[in-house]
Amino acid sequence: MNFSSDNASGVAPQIMAALAAANEGAAAAYGHDPVTKAAEAAFTDLFECDLAVFPVATGTAANALALSALAPPWGQIYCHRNAHVEEDEAGAPEMFTGGAKLALLDGGHGKIGLEALQNAIATAGFGVQHHPQPTALSLSQSTEAGTVYSLDELAALAAAAHDAGLAVHMDGARFANAVAHLGCSPAEASWRAGVDVLSFGATKNGAMAAEAVIFFDPAKADDFLFRRKRAGHLFSKMRYLSAQLVAYVRDDLWLDNARHANASAQALSEGLAALEGGELVHPVHANEIFVRLPTAVTSAMRAGGIGFQHWGNDGQVRFVCAFDTDLADVERALNIARSAT
Repeated sequence: MNFSSDNASGVAPQIMAALAAANEGAAAAYGHDPVTKAAEAAFTDLFECDLAVFPVATGTAANALALSALAPPWGQIYCHRNAHVEEDEAGAPEMFTGGAKLALLDGGHGKIGLEALQNAIATAGFGVQHHPQPTALSLSQSTEAGTVYSLDELAALAAAAHDAGLAVHMDGARFANAVAHLGCSPAEASWRAGVDVLSFGATKNGAMAAEAVIFFDPAKADDFLFRRKRAGHLFSKMRYLSAQLVAYVRDDLWLDNARHANASAQALSEGLAALEGGELVHPVHANEIFVRLPTAVTSAMRAGGIGFQHWGNDGQVRFVCAFDTDLADVERALNIARSAT
């Protein structure tokens, strides 16, 4: 019963089949193959606009390289203080930008507050040579708290950033879960809301190892070919990354997977919150659950073979559901938890 991470889940059968199909015969290297061309066309259709898409293998590469295209070494990137780019990238954004500074903003439930962003911009010191210069805003969608920005929240934050001349990056490691929650189109959740560059995640939602950096203005991606190569993410056998992405978005597999993960998290969170002493820390919008539980419950769940993570020092635990979470496992986990109360 794995609820420790969606990174621990397997590969969707459709994607594994696509990898096997891509393995037949030879293909041109370094992205000049038909499968990569098909991926570019698939994303153009998915987002309903001209764009530039660059497959990479990891979310860290997607985020760090995307931000390197938006921020110079003296730049400043606004992000939530609990954002993945701040807490879980081992300094990769700073390295690939050549030294740009992450400026940490506050906001409840993992979301940057509009007032916090506006105040930071107002006191940034634009043009002052002693200060890093604000150049980008990075938003996590879904957030590290398992919540989802509404379309209005996204649009307001993006407008404030654009008014100050900042580009907007979205860390979409769980973009599918956010779109599934919002019930909108991918375009509405990204460029139509003001996002300039999207780190489009697939690995957490059924891929083996595949992410994509998407520029909604292809003109801003002129040097990205060289950034990706220099970072070691220009795969010679690019067809294997691209095949995953094509299968991922074909026939709405990505959304079906995300809807299942989200629904599993809703069922699990409702059961945990109903326990005596159970308290949700954040609203459950996507596939992550942060909850406080009595020690007797967490001990019983550990003893029962249920995987989850203790989170921080205030008694929180995190459960994550995935595209392949078995709803029977959800019920088994809840029965073990109930038996301890």
